[in-house]
Amino acid sequence: MELNREHFHAIIYYNFQRQLSQQECLAELLSVFGHEAPHHHNVDPRVGAPKTAVNQENVDAVRKLIIEDRYVTYREIEASLKLVSLRVNWCQKTLDRFNSGNSKNVYSVVSSDESWIYCYEPENKRQSAVWAKKMVATFVSKAGHIATIPLSEQRTLRKINPERRIILHQDNASSHTAQKTRQYLTEENVELLDHPPYSPDLSPNDFFTFPKSKNRLRGQRFHSPEEALDVFKNAVLDLPANEWNKCFENWFERMQMCINLHGGCFEKQ
Repeated sequence: MELNREHFHAIIYYNFQRQLSQQECLAELLSVFGHEAPHHHNVDPRVGAPKTAVNQENVDAVRKLIIEDRYVTYREIEASLKLVSLRVNWCQKTLDRFNSGNSKNVYSVVSSDESWIYCYEPENKRQSAVWAKKMVATFVSKAGHIATIPLSEQRTLRKINPERRIILHQDNASSHTAQKTRQYLTEENVELLDHPPYSPDLSPNDFFTFPKSKNRLRGQRFHSPEEALDVFKNAVLDLPANEWNKCFENWFERMQMCINLHGGCFEKQ
């Protein structure tokens, strides 16, 4: 793969964020890339600089990207910096709002997400089994499981809990951010807590509910999606009450960890 202008723009920008002088930057480029290195007139701190302000999280993110792949492009770096900024800002804002999880308002947060539940379903007695699946929406809180609903039923959280104040936390799926959805939540006086993109590691259902419950389904075969769904629901309901409290404590710990990692993603704590 040949190096192009965008590759060198990213490296030059990174080097100037490391406080290297123009001569030091040029010397490093020559030592690594030899005759492929750009001319000294092109080694300018303004070359390749993003339009947004730079902070230490951005510098660390760029460093990590270039260490992992020296051919990373400026556009890839710009997209990564944007994601880092969104994740860090969201974590800090949410930690501040809920006093790092110590606020009583945490009990008003209902985290929602969707997942597929699979089973084997024979087409007929003579044919081999095929995959069948059903998508469900699961709603959980610090106090425990609230509901697991097949999406085909078109039921809402408000209908299940008409008296409860809700701060609904869900990801940025198009169905969640649609104008019709937002308008409905406003009419029902349901406050929406947003979520940073590409961040399942910051979603209670993704890092706790689904892995914990689906582990109970491993090795089993079901005759219908409905049967698989019932077993999944029971697995969620069987989770001890104190586990939900730990889950939400871990949620806020993950936010702080995300900030400490300068927006980096992770799967396990």
